[in-house]
Amino acid sequence: MKVLGICGHSGSGKTTLIEKLLPLLRQRGLRVHVIKHSHHDVVLEPPQKDSSRFRAAGAGDVMLVTPYRYAIMHELRDTPEPSLSECLHRLSPADLVLVEGFKREPIPRLEVYRPANGKPALYPQDSGILAVASDVTAPEAAPHWLMLNDTDKIVNWIFDKIYANH
Repeated sequence: MKVLGICGHSGSGKTTLIEKLLPLLRQRGLRVHVIKHSHHDVVLEPPQKDSSRFRAAGAGDVMLVTPYRYAIMHELRDTPEPSLSECLHRLSPADLVLVEGFKREPIPRLEVYRPANGKPALYPQDSGILAVASDVTAPEAAPHWLMLNDTDKIVNWIFDKIYANH
């Protein structure tokens, strides 16, 4: 599977960009998965529901299956958080995996950068960032620069530089 990290400071628009890219990548015939890494404890189901009760009672894995989707919740308990590689191996086959988070992993990344957020760009200190999608024009000495609102060009870049060439 090809992997592309989508990085940037909080509030830069990473999730919104991924939402816009997914249908365009699917139109190109790609099966795309997304891994979202979070440092927060996420509640996937209210504590009083059966699957939460099973996990609280000590189950290691609980699979919740409906006619629309399934989810496997795995309690880490005292084991370490899985690496990106371990997460990728747990996914079904795909053409491309977009990763939001895991910013220290050695994968190619696209930075979403909005100077109006008041936070510095990441690309000057991160050689893994191959391109930047921004709402401003490129400064000098920037890597490949894409306009954030031009999702067609961003998809072309992903297809040409990440999917087709690696």
